[in-house]
Amino acid sequence: MSLAGLLTLTTVLLAVLLLTPFIGGFIHAVMEGRRTWLTPILGPAERAIYRVAGIDPNEGQGWKAYAGSLGVFTLASVVLLYLLQRLQSILPLNPTGAGAVEPALAFNTAVSFATTTNWQNYAGETGVSHLTQMAGLTVQNFAAAGAGLAAAVALGRALGSRREQIGNFWVDLTRATLYVLVPISVLAALFQVAQGVPQTLAGPQTVTTLQGAIQTIAIGPIASQDVIKILGSNGGGFLNANGAHPFLNPTAVSDWMDLLLNLLIPFALTWTFGRYVRDSRQGWVLFGAMATLLVAASLASMTLEAGGNPLIPGTVDQAAGNMEGKEVRFGAEVGGLSAAQMAATTTGAPPATYASTVPATGGVAMGLMLIGEVAPGGVGSGLVGILVYALLAIFLAGLMVGRTPEYLGKRVESFEIRMIMLASLIPTAAVLGLLALSVSLTDGQAGPATAPPHGFSEILYAFASMTGNNGSAFASFTGNTPYYNVIGSFAILAGRFGAVFPMLALAGSMGPKRQVARSLGTLPTGSGMFAALLVGTVVAIGALSYFAALALGPVAEQLAI
Repeated sequence: MSLAGLLTLTTVLLAVLLLTPFIGGFIHAVMEGRRTWLTPILGPAERAIYRVAGIDPNEGQGWKAYAGSLGVFTLASVVLLYLLQRLQSILPLNPTGAGAVEPALAFNTAVSFATTTNWQNYAGETGVSHLTQMAGLTVQNFAAAGAGLAAAVALGRALGSRREQIGNFWVDLTRATLYVLVPISVLAALFQVAQGVPQTLAGPQTVTTLQGAIQTIAIGPIASQDVIKILGSNGGGFLNANGAHPFLNPTAVSDWMDLLLNLLIPFALTWTFGRYVRDSRQGWVLFGAMATLLVAASLASMTLEAGGNPLIPGTVDQAAGNMEGKEVRFGAEVGGLSAAQMAATTTGAPPATYASTVPATGGVAMGLMLIGEVAPGGVGSGLVGILVYALLAIFLAGLMVGRTPEYLGKRVESFEIRMIMLASLIPTAAVLGLLALSVSLTDGQAGPATAPPHGFSEILYAFASMTGNNGSAFASFTGNTPYYNVIGSFAILAGRFGAVFPMLALAGSMGPKRQVARSLGTLPTGSGMFAALLVGTVVAIGALSYFAALALGPVAEQLAI
């Protein structure tokens, strides 16, 4: 493995480690309404939003009202974004003259962007207008990420208190967006513009190449959407090639910044969680488990891509590794690193093509999505997902010793176990059920462009990505069909709310519980031993759930070559 690849991985992780306490502590202060250095600047805007929207910031919500508000907000977002796409041909800021988006595609796009999935079955630079890009897609990148962060905070708030109310969704959404996502995005967007990422309202530019050919180059408000798609773990970009387009990664520094922004908030929320439960060790355990899985997957992907592709003829020099589908300036190893890290979150926008990686690398990416996007996962959803596994680990440990499991001093009883099972099984059932249906139907078989096992991997990857709210795909997969636009939307919704709603119900149940006294039978959840148990639980549950499907796809293909 090259020094450049190891330095990229090491420096990004070191930056995340150093920034986690500061960002995590800031998020905790903001979400609890405490005064920060941004309060004098943004406080008036926050209060104005409450007045206009009729929100009482002092009014709390139980889990049902909180979940209902989240559902209503998502539904309204889907409807508004759908209408914006359908009407864009008669609306302003449409320099390319984009027509109305087809109904099934508009529905899929609306559902996708309202849930941080950003599964794109269209070419962004030609399929939608600047108005749709800015007022629709970019706004949803902020809103959907803010909603995910709010849900994670509500769960941490409930586990660390004895209140029936878990917060106010509208207040949490406002603070997450206004104080966390917007300021970081503004600063990062200015930095990326300085690196060469375009930001303009102009339409496509026609240029003459060095060879004398005429080429049309799409430009537009790219930097502003690029930053929040990465920071908010969204992934949907202005350009069809997304992270693989040179406008989005003009320099090695801009690519490094994308890797940092991608991991920043999901890891920082572990510190926020530690603040809510008043025990920083609990947050560091979650951080350690996430980081262990991420580092293992990153090193595996980097090593696999550095080794080249056995299918490429021996006459081709592969000293630089498997360069097919990679950004030449960054190399195969950084391409493998980006592929792993963008799959480990819900971002899915690497400067590489997943379909061109060796099968095992694609399998690593699938595995990261299939375990529930917890290494570290998306903004908010990653923390919710790792807590599902933490509670599963505690339940399994309790079965071994014949003791009612406890977490943070609160008993995990029958209702909580049912909610944990739902949060674990609904996304799994969605992936495997829709996979089985798609490989059995003609409409489903029309998606992949290649024969099995790679064709099977294409379908498996698609549903892993949609249910995991990741949004990436194998480049050869055709998703813009009525079948995949509709069924994919249900996969996206199952992945987003199949875990969040049960965990909010668990928060409502755990919140009012009294803490029980520690005893010799209490499992210490703030220790390295529990972190190891947590990692083992993630791997074991993932393997038991998906090994058969992975064996028919990337494993079979890797063995074949």
